[in-house]
Amino acid sequence: MALQEEFEKQGIWLFRYRGVLPMVILAIGALIYLRSQYYPEIYFLQNAEYEFLFGMFCLAISLGGLAIRVYAVGNTPKNTSGRNVKEQVADELNTTGIYSVVRHPLYLGNFFIWLGPAILTGHFWFVIAFCLFYWVYYERIMFAEEQFLRRKFEARYQEWASITPAFFPNLSLFKQSTLSFSWKKVFKKEKNVLAGIFLLFTVFDLACALMDKNHQISYFLLSACLLTGVMYLILKYLKKKTTVLDEDGR
Repeated sequence: MALQEEFEKQGIWLFRYRGVLPMVILAIGALIYLRSQYYPEIYFLQNAEYEFLFGMFCLAISLGGLAIRVYAVGNTPKNTSGRNVKEQVADELNTTGIYSVVRHPLYLGNFFIWLGPAILTGHFWFVIAFCLFYWVYYERIMFAEEQFLRRKFEARYQEWASITPAFFPNLSLFKQSTLSFSWKKVFKKEKNVLAGIFLLFTVFDLACALMDKNHQISYFLLSACLLTGVMYLILKYLKKKTTVLDEDGR
């Protein structure tokens, strides 16, 4: 099998499990984080004055990644920028809004969402390993996705891809989105991400408290985790049982 076909085959497989496999890396990061609590001398911020601020900085990175996803999803039509699992779906080619400056904004957002917990471990080499893993992992997914778009949209895709960077945005290329921003689509598609971020950081914080008696539980994280968890349940109910979040073409 030629390398091009091999990359596409791998990308299709990884696409189906793109929400599962990164959890392995996260589990490794959690173990490293807990080890730093058990051996506090290896953690450069253990019991330091700025340990809490460092945690908030990592949280801000993850929330920044969510903001990228929200902006991308909120300005796209139906059956694009979705959470498809089994196969690629794209009724239209998005080329305006954030898609005018970068071809894969959702994967860019994912990178920062996962980067926050990676940095939180306080382990420099783990952060480097995470970045390398993410690059190899998502490079194949992006390759398979672009093969699908190239076949479906042909010349139009080639023209857009020839000037729009794949992963590192070029803000000078920005074009206003042709659609108005839809919070309803965001609530439907991204309801679990916000809750997941605060749940993850809260679990890390509680685990730290169990390992270190001097660590004070962050009631901000705990409250935010409970609040976003309730929001998730409400939005999940509204999506399944009502039409409140439905919107034509979105």
